[in-house]
Parts: sequence; C-alpha cells; structure tokens
Amino acid sequence: MAGNADIVLDARGLEPPEPLVLTMQALERLAPTEKLLVLLPREPYPLYRALALNGFSWQTAFRSDGTVEVLIGHETS
Repeated sequence: MAGNADIVLDARGLEPPEPLVLTMQALERLAPTEKLLVLLPREPYPLYRALALNGFSWQTAFRSDGTVEVLIGHETS
C-alpha cells in the first residue's frame, strides 16, 4: 500500500490522541488527488468515524509485525 501514498505519517510511537490529531492536520493539507498513508500500532476506530464525517475514503491493511496501514484519500463522486 505504501507505493500508492504521496505522504506517509508514521504514528506507531505516539500516544493517543496524537495520531488522530496529526492525521487530521495532514488531511487538511491533502490535495484532492493525493493519498496519505498512516502507520499505526492498532486499528484506529475513532479515525474511521472522523474520516467518514469529513468526506474521506480509506483502505486498511495489516502487516505481519502488527502495524496497521490506513491509506486515506478524498472521496470521489
């Protein structure tokens, strides 16, 4: 999934709510055609709700080392 990302945010070493805050800040600057890849230590259920409410789509993948990858982009009509 990393090959599809324009921006990568590695939030694996951060404590909540910092990953959510940094992700939302990065999304504010995301161009309509860009994708943001967020690397997290666990599945970010609160982030999914925030993405849905703000017009973003996402794909989640799980690495063998436990890292959760969330690839985020603007919803397309």
